[in-house]
Amino acid sequence: METTIRKVDKKEAWELRHKVMWPHKDFDYIKLEDDAAAIHFGLFKEETLISVLSLFIDHEEGQFRKFATVQHEQGKGYGSVLLNYVLREAKHYGIKRVWCNARENKVNFYKKFGLRETKSCFRKESKSYVIMEKDL
Repeated sequence: METTIRKVDKKEAWELRHKVMWPHKDFDYIKLEDDAAAIHFGLFKEETLISVLSLFIDHEEGQFRKFATVQHEQGKGYGSVLLNYVLREAKHYGIKRVWCNARENKVNFYKKFGLRETKSCFRKESKSYVIMEKDL
């Protein structure tokens, strides 16, 4: 199967976020206040969007948020391909440090990409998160 990665509109990102991350919530729940300023990347399998990741840039820092892959495509490496792509792209935007709020059960996934845990943790919607970072 052929895959491609390209920038997507925030509305495309919202649709996949809602479907994957919070389908039981109102659609507006998955929207972020600064989505209009973010760069949204999507991985397509054939012509179907199956994974999204949004990059928010603040000077030389970048935060990636709302990383979602459709359920039946998880565990097949598509998310890894997308994250590697976004980490490379971040350098082109002059980002020196990238970080994310990782679900606690996904920490080892992010470690494979060189992100390290910080001492900052929090809970949201009964899920535990740890802030992870990487210098580029």
